[in-house]
Amino acid sequence: MTAIPLDTPWRQAHMGYWLAQASARFDRRVLALMAANDSMPLALANLAARGHLTASHVHITRHLALAGSRLTDLAACAGVSKQAMGKLVDQCEAWGLVQRQPDLRDARACLVVFSPAGLSWLQAFQEAVTQAQTELQEAVGQQVATVMALGLEAYAA
Repeated sequence: MTAIPLDTPWRQAHMGYWLAQASARFDRRVLALMAANDSMPLALANLAARGHLTASHVHITRHLALAGSRLTDLAACAGVSKQAMGKLVDQCEAWGLVQRQPDLRDARACLVVFSPAGLSWLQAFQEAVTQAQTELQEAVGQQVATVMALGLEAYAA
Protein backbone atom coordinates (compact mmCIF):
# COMPACT_ATOMS: atom_id res chain seq x y z
CA MET A 1 0.00 0.00 0.00
CA THR A 2 1.34 3.42 -0.97
CA ALA A 3 1.50 6.05 1.75
CA ILE A 4 -0.43 9.23 1.03
CA PRO A 5 1.63 12.37 1.64
CA LEU A 6 0.23 14.40 4.53
CA ASP A 7 0.55 17.68 2.64
CA THR A 8 -1.93 16.74 -0.08
CA PRO A 9 -3.96 19.88 -0.87
CA TRP A 10 -7.15 18.03 -1.80
CA ARG A 11 -7.89 17.39 1.89
CA GLN A 12 -8.72 21.07 2.33
CA ALA A 13 -9.88 21.90 -1.18
CA HIS A 14 -13.07 19.92 -1.68
CA MET A 15 -16.78 20.72 -1.41
CA GLY A 16 -17.28 19.05 1.97
CA TYR A 17 -14.47 21.08 3.50
CA TRP A 18 -15.82 24.36 2.11
CA LEU A 19 -19.39 23.50 3.14
CA ALA A 20 -18.24 22.84 6.71
CA GLN A 21 -16.22 26.06 6.80
CA ALA A 22 -19.10 28.12 5.40
CA SER A 23 -21.62 26.56 7.77
CA ALA A 24 -19.42 27.21 10.80
CA ARG A 25 -18.85 30.80 9.71
CA PHE A 26 -22.58 31.36 9.16
CA ASP A 27 -23.46 29.91 12.59
CA ARG A 28 -20.78 32.04 14.31
CA ARG A 29 -22.17 35.16 12.62
CA VAL A 30 -25.74 34.29 13.61
CA LEU A 31 -24.70 33.82 17.25
CA ALA A 32 -22.76 37.12 17.22
CA LEU A 33 -25.78 38.95 15.81
CA MET A 34 -28.01 37.34 18.42
CA ALA A 35 -25.66 38.39 21.22
CA ALA A 36 -25.98 42.01 20.05
CA ASN A 37 -29.78 41.89 19.68
CA ASP A 38 -31.44 44.13 22.27
CA SER A 39 -34.67 42.12 22.23
CA MET A 40 -32.93 38.90 23.25
CA PRO A 41 -33.12 37.98 26.94
CA LEU A 42 -30.05 39.42 28.67
CA ALA A 43 -28.89 36.14 30.18
CA LEU A 44 -28.98 34.41 26.79
CA ALA A 45 -27.30 37.37 25.09
CA ASN A 46 -24.50 37.22 27.67
CA LEU A 47 -24.07 33.48 27.11
CA ALA A 48 -23.89 34.03 23.36
CA ALA A 49 -21.44 36.93 23.72
CA ARG A 50 -19.12 34.81 25.88
CA GLY A 51 -19.16 31.92 23.41
CA HIS A 52 -21.15 29.55 25.62
CA LEU A 53 -23.84 29.12 22.98
CA THR A 54 -22.70 27.10 20.00
CA ALA A 55 -23.92 25.56 16.77
CA SER A 56 -25.35 22.75 18.92
CA HIS A 57 -27.73 25.22 20.52
CA VAL A 58 -28.63 26.49 17.07
CA HIS A 59 -29.65 22.90 16.18
CA ILE A 60 -32.36 23.02 18.83
CA THR A 61 -33.52 26.37 17.48
CA ARG A 62 -33.70 25.00 13.94
CA HIS A 63 -35.51 21.79 14.79
CA LEU A 64 -37.75 22.44 17.80
CA ALA A 65 -41.37 22.66 16.62
CA LEU A 66 -43.37 25.58 17.99
CA ALA A 67 -45.88 23.10 19.45
CA GLY A 68 -43.01 21.16 21.03
CA SER A 69 -40.96 18.14 20.04
CA ARG A 70 -40.04 14.86 21.65
CA LEU A 71 -36.41 14.41 22.56
CA THR A 72 -36.06 11.48 20.14
CA ASP A 73 -37.38 13.62 17.27
CA LEU A 74 -34.97 16.45 18.09
CA ALA A 75 -32.07 14.01 18.21
CA ALA A 76 -33.01 12.48 14.86
CA CYS A 77 -33.34 15.89 13.18
CA ALA A 78 -29.97 17.01 14.52
CA GLY A 79 -28.29 13.69 13.73
CA VAL A 80 -27.15 13.02 17.31
CA SER A 81 -27.94 10.40 19.93
CA LYS A 82 -30.88 10.74 22.29
CA GLN A 83 -28.42 10.94 25.18
CA ALA A 84 -26.45 13.79 23.58
CA MET A 85 -29.65 15.70 22.82
CA GLY A 86 -30.84 15.06 26.38
CA LYS A 87 -27.71 16.74 27.76
CA LEU A 88 -28.15 19.67 25.39
CA VAL A 89 -31.82 20.08 26.36
CA ASP A 90 -30.85 19.89 30.06
CA GLN A 91 -28.42 22.75 29.49
CA CYS A 92 -30.94 24.80 27.51
CA GLU A 93 -33.55 24.18 30.20
CA ALA A 94 -31.15 25.38 32.91
CA TRP A 95 -30.58 28.55 30.87
CA GLY A 96 -34.31 29.15 30.48
CA LEU A 97 -34.38 28.56 26.73
CA VAL A 98 -36.72 25.54 26.80
CA GLN A 99 -39.08 23.75 29.15
CA ARG A 100 -40.24 20.16 29.41
CA GLN A 101 -43.97 19.50 29.47
CA PRO A 102 -45.94 16.26 29.66
CA ASP A 103 -46.83 14.79 26.27
CA LEU A 104 -50.61 14.45 26.31
CA ARG A 105 -50.41 11.74 23.62
CA ASP A 106 -48.01 9.54 25.62
CA ALA A 107 -47.77 9.66 29.41
CA ARG A 108 -44.28 8.11 29.29
CA ALA A 109 -42.87 10.93 27.14
CA CYS A 110 -42.42 14.65 27.50
CA LEU A 111 -42.31 17.47 25.01
CA VAL A 112 -39.56 20.02 24.81
CA VAL A 113 -41.05 23.48 24.16
CA PHE A 114 -39.66 26.97 23.91
CA SER A 115 -39.99 28.97 27.14
CA PRO A 116 -41.11 32.62 26.90
CA ALA A 117 -37.42 33.59 26.85
CA GLY A 118 -36.87 30.90 24.22
CA LEU A 119 -39.50 32.49 22.00
CA SER A 120 -37.58 35.78 22.25
CA TRP A 121 -34.46 33.79 21.36
CA LEU A 122 -36.28 32.36 18.34
CA GLN A 123 -37.22 35.87 17.15
CA ALA A 124 -33.60 37.01 17.56
CA PHE A 125 -32.53 33.88 15.65
CA GLN A 126 -34.83 34.76 12.74
CA GLU A 127 -33.50 38.31 12.61
CA ALA A 128 -29.89 37.10 12.80
CA VAL A 129 -30.36 34.50 10.05
CA THR A 130 -31.96 37.12 7.80
CA GLN A 131 -29.03 39.52 8.42
CA ALA A 132 -26.39 36.81 7.94
CA GLN A 133 -28.03 35.75 4.67
CA THR A 134 -28.04 39.33 3.47
CA GLU A 135 -24.33 39.62 4.34
CA LEU A 136 -23.58 36.39 2.48
CA GLN A 137 -25.45 37.69 -0.58
CA GLU A 138 -23.51 40.95 -0.45
CA ALA A 139 -20.20 39.07 -0.11
CA VAL A 140 -20.66 36.71 -3.06
CA GLY A 141 -23.27 38.54 -5.14
CA GLN A 142 -26.97 37.85 -5.58
CA GLN A 143 -26.56 35.48 -8.53
CA VAL A 144 -23.94 33.33 -6.82
CA ALA A 145 -25.99 33.28 -3.60
CA THR A 146 -29.05 32.13 -5.54
CA VAL A 147 -27.10 29.36 -7.28
CA MET A 148 -25.61 28.32 -3.93
CA ALA A 149 -29.03 28.14 -2.30
CA LEU A 150 -30.57 26.17 -5.16
CA GLY A 151 -27.61 23.79 -5.34
CA LEU A 152 -27.48 23.19 -1.59
CA GLU A 153 -31.24 22.66 -1.41
CA ALA A 154 -31.08 20.11 -4.25
CA TYR A 155 -28.08 18.35 -2.72
CA ALA A 156 -29.61 18.18 0.77
CA ALA A 157 -32.92 16.74 -0.47
